[in-house]
Amino acid sequence: MTPYPLRALLAISCVLLLAACGSDNAATPTAPALTVSVAEPVTQSLPRRIAASGSIAAWEEVVLGVELSGQRVASVDVEVGDEVRQGQALLQLDTRTLAMELRQAEAALAQAEANLTVASANARRGERLKAEQLVAASEADQLIAGELTAKAQRDTARAQVDGARLRLNFATLRAPHDGIVSARAVQPGQVVTAGAELLRLIRDQRLEWRAQLPEADLVQVAEGMPVRLQAPDGQPVEGSVRTVSPALDSRSRTGTVFADLPAPGGLRAGMYAPGEILLAERPARTVPAAAIVERDGYRYLFVMGDGDVVAQRRVELGARSGTVVEVLEGLQGDERVVVEGAGFLADGDLVRVVAASAD
Repeated sequence: MTPYPLRALLAISCVLLLAACGSDNAATPTAPALTVSVAEPVTQSLPRRIAASGSIAAWEEVVLGVELSGQRVASVDVEVGDEVRQGQALLQLDTRTLAMELRQAEAALAQAEANLTVASANARRGERLKAEQLVAASEADQLIAGELTAKAQRDTARAQVDGARLRLNFATLRAPHDGIVSARAVQPGQVVTAGAELLRLIRDQRLEWRAQLPEADLVQVAEGMPVRLQAPDGQPVEGSVRTVSPALDSRSRTGTVFADLPAPGGLRAGMYAPGEILLAERPARTVPAAAIVERDGYRYLFVMGDGDVVAQRRVELGARSGTVVEVLEGLQGDERVVVEGAGFLADGDLVRVVAASAD
């Protein structure tokens, strides 16, 4: 018969052995929790980006009016949105009064030229009589002076004709540049005044993006840098920085970046558009964006460890480009990270690694 102390010792040993076995089974997974694919970080060149938002505006919007007052509008030949060419007629005033003024000026010129013809003949006769001493010198000088007076009157009449023709030309408002009509504030029959705004024209149909940047970002932007915007229809719109404001607003400490948009697509003047400015490229360590898991406001990667056990790793991210994202902190060396299936894992899970899918 086994002594009592020996039986007690054996019982205690069995209990400790069972406890140890249970602890090992709890610490080490016995079956893979999920089938996953993995990838290694890749070092590649990524463009640095500055995100911003700004308004779409005309590069140059020309305000058009007439130079005559008190004239009635005969016709308006364009509508908002019409594309026009330089020199094209946009608006026509009633020219009846102006045409009559031109005819009167031309008649006055004809009379002045006839008077000059008579005065010139008298001047030649006076010179001849003065040379032959057949008339007093004062009378001959008066005949010669009459020609000079008639010439002055003829020149004045010519100037009046030129002025009447110019006013008649002013009756037709023409496009000073190629462009597109952006606003119209006139109707046929309306009596207009000189200098009043009648039409607006976006010169060369050229739009630009005006974005406000804080001083820390503004100093990184230079002329010629690429700009990418997003139109309301979701299509990207490419452009380039035309100029950077040389001064900052003293209150907001922001400056303006002006970017040309050669092909604005669905963008229109007055819209507000998000975009980004692409700075110079730099090397960056990247992983597939699908590997990033967001939980509780933080971003994590699942890193492969010994025995295909994954470890959850908190990371800091940088720039994104297409399907990859830059990892700034939290990833060491060439550790493999879980891509497909990462969102279903927990720290310490045992996984089975397979090749990535075609997608």
